[in-house]
Amino acid sequence: MAGNKLKSEKKEPKKKKEQLPDPTTLKPDKEPEVKVKELVKDERTHKVLGAFFLLLALYCFIAFTSYLFTWEEDFDKVHRYSSSVLFRHEVEVDNLLGRLGAFTSHWFFFKGFGIASYLFCYFFFIIGINFIVGRRVFRFWRNVKYIIFGLLFISMTFAFLTGKSTFPWGGAMGDALNRWTSGFLGKTGAGLLLLVAGLSWIIWKFNVDFKWPEKKPKPVKEKEPFAGFGEPDEEEEGEPAPVFTAPAKSNAMKGDGSQITVIPPAEEEDFEQELQLIEKEEPAAKVITYIPPTPVPEPEPEPEEELVMTMHEPELEPEPEIYTPPPVSKKNTEAAEVAFEIKPVYEDPSDEEVEEIVPVREAVPVDPYEPTLDLRDYKYPSLEMLENHGSDKIVQDTTELEKNKNQIIDTLKNYDIAIQKISATVGPTVTLYEIVPAAGVRISRIKNLEDDIALSLSALGIRIIAPIPGRGTIGIEVPNVKKTIVSLRNMLASDKFQHSQMDLPIAIGKKIDNENFIADLAKMPHLLMAGATGQGKSVGINTLLVSLLYKKHPSQLKFVLVDPKKVELSLYKLIEKHFLAKLPGEEDAIITDTKKVVHTLNALCIEMDLRYDLLKEAGTRNIREYNGKFTQRRLNPQKGHRYLPFIVLVIDEFADLIMTAGKEVEMPIARLAQLARAVGIHLIIATQRPSVNIITGTIKANFPARIAFKVSSKIDSRTILDIGGAEQLIGQGDMLISFNGELVRLQCAFVDTPEVERVAEFIGEQRGYPDAFLLPEYIDEKDMEGKDFSLADRDPLFEEAARVIVQNQQGSTSLLQRRMKLGYNRAGRLMDQLEAAGIVGPNMGSKAREVNVKTEADLEEILNSML
Repeated sequence: MAGNKLKSEKKEPKKKKEQLPDPTTLKPDKEPEVKVKELVKDERTHKVLGAFFLLLALYCFIAFTSYLFTWEEDFDKVHRYSSSVLFRHEVEVDNLLGRLGAFTSHWFFFKGFGIASYLFCYFFFIIGINFIVGRRVFRFWRNVKYIIFGLLFISMTFAFLTGKSTFPWGGAMGDALNRWTSGFLGKTGAGLLLLVAGLSWIIWKFNVDFKWPEKKPKPVKEKEPFAGFGEPDEEEEGEPAPVFTAPAKSNAMKGDGSQITVIPPAEEEDFEQELQLIEKEEPAAKVITYIPPTPVPEPEPEPEEELVMTMHEPELEPEPEIYTPPPVSKKNTEAAEVAFEIKPVYEDPSDEEVEEIVPVREAVPVDPYEPTLDLRDYKYPSLEMLENHGSDKIVQDTTELEKNKNQIIDTLKNYDIAIQKISATVGPTVTLYEIVPAAGVRISRIKNLEDDIALSLSALGIRIIAPIPGRGTIGIEVPNVKKTIVSLRNMLASDKFQHSQMDLPIAIGKKIDNENFIADLAKMPHLLMAGATGQGKSVGINTLLVSLLYKKHPSQLKFVLVDPKKVELSLYKLIEKHFLAKLPGEEDAIITDTKKVVHTLNALCIEMDLRYDLLKEAGTRNIREYNGKFTQRRLNPQKGHRYLPFIVLVIDEFADLIMTAGKEVEMPIARLAQLARAVGIHLIIATQRPSVNIITGTIKANFPARIAFKVSSKIDSRTILDIGGAEQLIGQGDMLISFNGELVRLQCAFVDTPEVERVAEFIGEQRGYPDAFLLPEYIDEKDMEGKDFSLADRDPLFEEAARVIVQNQQGSTSLLQRRMKLGYNRAGRLMDQLEAAGIVGPNMGSKAREVNVKTEADLEEILNSML
């Protein structure tokens, strides 16, 4: 062991000597790796390119100018040798830049565009300046359009004017265009075309005004000015523009009582824009009192706002707000001269029911049917269960408003855009600056400065509305530094929500002017929501559902909740026996399984068809007319008529359903969207991926009301809203809603998860219905393939169905659907079993089957024989 150690010790120094570098040899240094991508992005590369293009512009300019004087001496040499002249040392040319200058000028002038070739110098110049400065000094594409037009127009014009001149004023391109145009339109037509094109470009570029000289009016005696407005005398050239002053209310921005002065914009003198602040806020303190449901008279129409020229005063609502649950609507029956009362007369229990029509001279007072009496002790949730997350009063930072106003004016002034007036409307999340541009300013110029204004304001992202519909102004929406949370409690306590006469009122959020946006889901009639992950879709769904829970009775509204994520809508499981609807035999009312979603959607389609049959028999067109007739007891429940509650289908993640089920989900959704609104079935669909394969054209066509939270790209915004803008939102409930043909920006009302739990627990602890609202049964035909039926395996409802058919003497499948609340598949199987038993005849197409059994006694004999 010791010997081995010594050997190893002796060997180690030798290895170290071998590893030492030789001092006599030099190793080459490693060159740093240069990546092409970084080289292209490097600022120095841009400056080198800029210098190259500037040199190229100067080179072409010198070569072209020298060509004007030396073209005759150099023409034969360049024309004879073509490009080989560059390499012939014996050839001498007179161009200042040698053979290359002579060849380049000959190629641009003679074979190109003639005198218009100078535009290439301008083209290289703007590219070089933009590269060197590092920002867009000259607009590239706009100048490219001008250069292309100039090359064609100038070359053709010079070729037309010079004719057969020896110098190539128009070049080969101008001569070719001139020959073709003159042959097509003639010499005169070609000249007129050039004249019209030139005048059109001048008018488009400089917006020339053509005014007919007016006669000077005769001098009139001077009049005294009226109400502070003076009639200005005629101006002489060179005098400054007059100043018009109008009495106005004190400016909310500066707190002074001075007059608002509007000065027409002048080019030489700077003008000071005075910012007008438009406020619209609700009272900060609210007194909330709970009052049991009582009939409430219709609210009086609100007085219209006065139109003020310069300032809009904040509109205050009444003092304390009182929370009143929705009134119980009772319609009084009016007396008529001659009315008819339907009285059932029972002569014998075995006989059929006979209706006797008795004429009466006066209307018999009949108490209207009240569906809310099924749960007469139901209590609406109180507003104390919701939290007040923020005050209604908007926090106004005067310094921020003034700073943003000045930045907007300065940015527009840098681009020679003058404005006449600017005003500000402060909202919860964004502030709307409305500007009135000076005469002659094109809106597109301001619209194109969106990024420049955002840069000057250092804002997250601004949105320009040019113009604001119905206002005659241009809007610039700038996010606030301090944002205000919109609380759902304050919206539900507002007078607009409490006294609304809508069928399905939903409190969505607040506008920029701090006005509550409350809409009727029944008139939307379906709602499509989209937005990126974490931008407020789930909170928006909770806001809509809680709004309906605070306004509707369990007998008037049912929810069908589809939650593929299994956790978002689980809070509403507690209200299953009050507000939820489900398929027969299902344990959980909140659908999470894709296959059960398909069955539920088809069951809703069956429910829709049944409701349309009821509306047809009642002679009504929509659910309001039908329920109105039913509550007035003008429809007979023994004929299958019943009170129809509204049904709201909520799908939280629609994209997941399309990926897993595809057409099986899309077809019933499209059917419901097209037809279900008249029978009280409405859809709320949310997705975080608004792509074209998810939101198809069929679905978009039937969802006119759409909500877009912040999305990642302009393509997604156009998919959901058919217009851009959603990609510039700032998130956290900031939304755009497209409704009734207009696009409105809102801040969504906020309701937290514990608040929803408290509301659901309060409703769930009350007495409810024995079970959830049952939808018609749906059995997939694929599951029933190959299963033949026999009388031994007849349906449990066979006897009941037979009695319904015999009593009505009508062998109709739709009759079984209405009376027994069955799906079409099960009713059809029952009808086939009745045919096999001999109770009804064979299928006769669109006609009802013939009933072979005429009395219930004969039916009982048949049923007893089958036991």
